[in-house]
Amino acid sequence: MKAGNRGIVRSLIAGLTVMATALASQPAAAQSRERLPIVRDAEIEQLVKEYSGPLLQAAGLSASRVEIILVNDLNFNAFVAGRRIFINTGTILQSETPNETIGVIAHEIGHLAGGHQERLRDQVARAQTIAVVAGLLGAGVAAAGAASGQGGLASAGAGVMTSGGGIAQRGLFAYQRTEEITADRSALTYLRQTGQSPRGLLDSFEGLMRNNLLSGGRTDRYVSSHPAPQDRIGFLQTAARESPYFDRTDPPALQQRHDLARAKIAAYNGGAGLVRQTFGRDLHSLPAQYGDAIATHLSGSPAQALQKIDSLIATNPRNPYFHEVRGEVLMEGGRAEEAAAAFTRAADLDGGNSGILRAAIGQAIVTGGNPARMQDAIRQIRRGLEIDPNNSIAYRFLAMAYGQIGEVGSAELATAEGYWQAGAFRDAKVFAARAQQKFRPGTPQWQQANDIITTN
Repeated sequence: MKAGNRGIVRSLIAGLTVMATALASQPAAAQSRERLPIVRDAEIEQLVKEYSGPLLQAAGLSASRVEIILVNDLNFNAFVAGRRIFINTGTILQSETPNETIGVIAHEIGHLAGGHQERLRDQVARAQTIAVVAGLLGAGVAAAGAASGQGGLASAGAGVMTSGGGIAQRGLFAYQRTEEITADRSALTYLRQTGQSPRGLLDSFEGLMRNNLLSGGRTDRYVSSHPAPQDRIGFLQTAARESPYFDRTDPPALQQRHDLARAKIAAYNGGAGLVRQTFGRDLHSLPAQYGDAIATHLSGSPAQALQKIDSLIATNPRNPYFHEVRGEVLMEGGRAEEAAAAFTRAADLDGGNSGILRAAIGQAIVTGGNPARMQDAIRQIRRGLEIDPNNSIAYRFLAMAYGQIGEVGSAELATAEGYWQAGAFRDAKVFAARAQQKFRPGTPQWQQANDIITTN
């Protein structure tokens, strides 16, 4: 290779290193969130919040700065992006005990506390650079071989080009495997500090290993972003049993709440069939009956669903989420005022102060279509949005309420806010621009619309 060519290659490498680093630092979390099937549910969110709170404190992280997002996917999976922990609903459904889900959350918090994602971005940039550089060097050798007529040298260059990406990929995956093991160790520490058993974490990996064996698939452990389950279990089986809390079981009340959440997930994803599959050992249990009531509602039998949920409320009158389901059944049946009353009861009983439940009161009133009730609907929805400003659906009902009373600018601004929270930024800017024209410059509404328009 000539000296001039080496200089060109060095310049290309420098430029590509900058480009790769920039790519690795892009806010992919926000983009991926738009494409994920996110699910909002007051009951499951409150449960997961209670699971994660003590663990975050043990890790020295502020619960107010970490967002846990539920992904409507029945696969067993969880991952971290930015300051968010994404948990598949399938993880909860497949966890027979709260402790199993808690173990998974502890592991993901280990990634957050360890700053693994930030370092992973650096590793991604490095891997991209290695792959590109190896390709450039291979191309340079191949070009030199072709120019000199040395076919062997050209073949060697092709070999470098082929292996460069593999070297980078294996290096990146080796880094990820190390971080996964570190997160396992951190999870064990948090569980011990909070007086919880590490058995659930161990059970989760044992289940994953059994599934891998039953699937008959073979995976090259060097081309894997996680260590092989059997390798992790070998460490966990020893370390977990050293915990003085290994044999501690979940409180019965928490176990029941966990199973109620599993029943809801099963009903919404697989109807009565998945509910029976999940609770086949005891179809008369409270969770099985809860799932059956929800499945009946979703199948289009409101009268029968109402009868079933009322039966559950009769035996458990202080469960806020039974009243929430009752409100949903009534709203679907066109009984808006009764639905609003049911949601009010749910919100009053809810110890978690869920903005979803509070906004649901106003949403039910809006479906009733009575203009005289729209101001109350607006108050309830806005109260819910103060607690939970990420509730994009609530903004749609807020826009409908403003439309009912002829406040078109406020309706368009609420629509813009809803689009913004849903990640549809282009649509948000369109409606914000339309809304801004209907407000006097400098007013809070005008400024709010301007913030949406001008924010990148």
